[in-house]
Amino acid sequence: MEGIINVNKPTGITSFDVIRVLRKVLKERRIGHTGTLDPLAEGVLVVCLGRTTRLVQDIESYSKVYLAGFELGYSTDTYDIEGKIIERSEKRSVTREELEKVIKKFIGDIKQVPPMYSALKVDGQRLYDLARQGIEVERKSRDIHIDFIEIVDFDGEKGKIRCGVSKGTYIRSLIDDIGKELGTYATMNSLVRERVGESQLSDSYTLEEIEKLHEEGKDIFLQSVEDFFQYPKLEIDTGKNLTLFLNGNTIKLDLVKNGKYRVYSKNKFLGLAIVNNNLLKGYKYF
Repeated sequence: MEGIINVNKPTGITSFDVIRVLRKVLKERRIGHTGTLDPLAEGVLVVCLGRTTRLVQDIESYSKVYLAGFELGYSTDTYDIEGKIIERSEKRSVTREELEKVIKKFIGDIKQVPPMYSALKVDGQRLYDLARQGIEVERKSRDIHIDFIEIVDFDGEKGKIRCGVSKGTYIRSLIDDIGKELGTYATMNSLVRERVGESQLSDSYTLEEIEKLHEEGKDIFLQSVEDFFQYPKLEIDTGKNLTLFLNGNTIKLDLVKNGKYRVYSKNKFLGLAIVNNNLLKGYKYF
């Protein structure tokens, strides 16, 4: 089996639990997800099957949209409600105007320090493994980009924000930083990933739906590579250029705009390629 699935991950299980279920249901060993969601989180988890697992890193780089709930007045060691409370503040509420003003400071290119409870490695060890041992290490700040943050709901103490972010952004850390900027603490209490690239929550499938459809022989939940990546189509001839492309060589083209393309020959999908200065180079072959 080969293709890409937009899974609606439920709360209470890990991203790898989703993979484990799909391996059992679909009888496919080669499955990889494209961006971890914590057990607390739900929503879009794009999963690749078969040869498409080679595209995991491509999809991981897509921007994402989240709906995140938070509450003010305390912080935990994990920055969310599943952690242990480590700090409390007498200031437990702020005005909507204060929140709006602070949020503006986080839009654009910013630096973010990853949380200790994360899967990042330092000297070969996962940060969350160190955190569980009570060990805290220095983490380097990383460059991230916040496209937008909008307040969906706020009563002075609890609320929800929707934010569009780049790869590598920790929403827990963003909320923690916003709380500190407000002169108090803020802790994430819910998280829904609404979009990854063009994959929307409204188009996703639950694990139960996938199992039922597969049993009925209706694998409509499975997208092909050429359907998932909506790059422009580029047809190459069947002569020298086809041989060059399939051998991983660069092809000289005329009047082709820079960007990514789906490459075809006689309407047969061959793979994905990048064009730069009229030079085409394949980077994933199918």
